[in-house]
Amino acid sequence: MRSTSCLLSLNGGSSSIKFAIFEFNPKLNPILTGRIDDIGSSKVFFQTFDEDKTKNISKMIGEADYNSAVNILMDWLKEYSKDKKIIAVGHRIVFGGDRYSDPQQITHEMLKELRDFTPIDPGHLPEQILLVEAMSDMFPHQPQIACFDTYFHKDMPTLSKLLPIPRRYFDKGIRRYGFHGLSCEYLMNALTALDGNYVAHGRVILAHLGSGASITEVHNGKSVDTSMSLTPCSGLPMATRSGDVDPGLLFYLAQTEGMNPTRINNMMNNESGLKGISEISSNIKNLLNLENVDKYAADATNFFCYHVKKTICSMAATIGGVNTLVFSGGIGENIPEIRTRICENLGFIGIHLDAEKNKSNDHIISSPHSDVLVRVIHTNEELVIAQHVYDTLDEKKVGNCEF
Repeated sequence: MRSTSCLLSLNGGSSSIKFAIFEFNPKLNPILTGRIDDIGSSKVFFQTFDEDKTKNISKMIGEADYNSAVNILMDWLKEYSKDKKIIAVGHRIVFGGDRYSDPQQITHEMLKELRDFTPIDPGHLPEQILLVEAMSDMFPHQPQIACFDTYFHKDMPTLSKLLPIPRRYFDKGIRRYGFHGLSCEYLMNALTALDGNYVAHGRVILAHLGSGASITEVHNGKSVDTSMSLTPCSGLPMATRSGDVDPGLLFYLAQTEGMNPTRINNMMNNESGLKGISEISSNIKNLLNLENVDKYAADATNFFCYHVKKTICSMAATIGGVNTLVFSGGIGENIPEIRTRICENLGFIGIHLDAEKNKSNDHIISSPHSDVLVRVIHTNEELVIAQHVYDTLDEKKVGNCEF
């Protein structure tokens, strides 16, 4: 029996690996999706969802670090690929500097430079490089394609890219890049399919709210500005990331607490945000359940919503208003109470929610008299990766790999 030609889409996060397999054809029919969650904890979970529902897997792995999780994925892939021919692999790569942004085939030279960028995002890049190396060992003749999270934002205006530091650093590539670009790309494609070019080319604000969170403003179909900056730790407060802080704080902590750069970075990325303010949890659902009995939990959820609201308003101001607001990400897609708090008192910019539609996680949650269309769209970064892989590869050349 002839095996199906497929491509593998990998989305490596700091504590998770999401993956999907698609048929290698223009329709990119999905075959399977899966994920490994809570890597680094004692409750690592592995699951897959087969399109024909015949090979679903759901099992607790127990304790596993990222290397172990990659090995678990490879063991599963070895078995799965016996009757599926994986001819290309696409990877989400968070950051490629000012040299790499467009989707392209991964080379040894690129990997070397990506390793040099790890101080920009030590929470994602090492794990994503590990995945690239593992897949090149497993599929040595298949091309690996890098899909950069910064690609969607690469044509932002210079004013949106500048940092208020000496200009010479801008010329060295130290600038605002923005992230969650693969999600933004999917959301804009989905918005175009749902509501047409007129809506998608209006004034759009994308709220990707999950354990990592960012706000992006889009006008005429292009990214105009985004809340994240040089690193994914910037912008909004997140699950464990601080978001924007007074830069003088870092000097203060170094002087008074004796904290070195590594310790400061760990605090800002892994001990701050919702987790830091609440001192309980980085999970906003847990905090919502506790906020009536715990002031710190209430402070954390209110702080998050306040800063999302403030960022939406500032984005609307710079593009002359907003026509469409899209919620996405684990929080934005699934927690009506958070959307309610964010949109409360935003009638002055035309945002009004329909309480019942919002509560039921409807696709459109704005009220009939709202001037702004408010949508909930489930993002799909793995599909965007697959599309970039397919578009990047000439089918006749599939199988030629530089590794």
